[in-house]
Amino acid sequence: MHPQTNSLKTFTLRNFYAGVTIAGAVLVCIVLAACQSGAMEKQNSYAEDRALIEDLQARYMFALDHGDLDSYVATFTEDGILDIGEGEWQGRDTIKHILASIPQQEEPLADTDAPKLHPATGRHNITNIVLKVEGDTAYGRAYWFHMSNNNPQRRANLNSYGHYEDVMVKVNGQWLFSKRKIYNEEVTKWAAPDGNPSW
Repeated sequence: MHPQTNSLKTFTLRNFYAGVTIAGAVLVCIVLAACQSGAMEKQNSYAEDRALIEDLQARYMFALDHGDLDSYVATFTEDGILDIGEGEWQGRDTIKHILASIPQQEEPLADTDAPKLHPATGRHNITNIVLKVEGDTAYGRAYWFHMSNNNPQRRANLNSYGHYEDVMVKVNGQWLFSKRKIYNEEVTKWAAPDGNPSW
């Protein structure tokens, strides 16, 4: 064989192997980038869902404390369930009707000649939110507590606390309560059973 032909073959094989090596390296980089992108997308999706769910939780509280029943029931699905310990109330209309019928009471003034006080208020707060998101369904656990100034001195008091157990669903891109179970440690029959409610 002519020496030049042999050298040409060797050069061609070297180029071939080098090309295969480079192509393999590029393929590995593409696969790793795709995996990283998928992981990042999943992480971003959870962060976005969590932010929207926390927004839902906050809007629920604001609506409840300010007596905005239309906004309150709008945090539930059309057939959503609210359970405060008196059985399940299902559907926005049912929830709104029952809550609207609950009387709002203030403590009477001890001295009827005392200056008239501004209306008492209450504010719910939520903490320790634990969420598990599975596609368009999410499960939540969270503590809540209630501050009120319903006393003749209008002094702020922590007067109730408990926790929520929630099931939420995403409807047309919006998270809503499918079911909210409220435990209240101030009332015996509404108190939570023993054990860690989270996971």
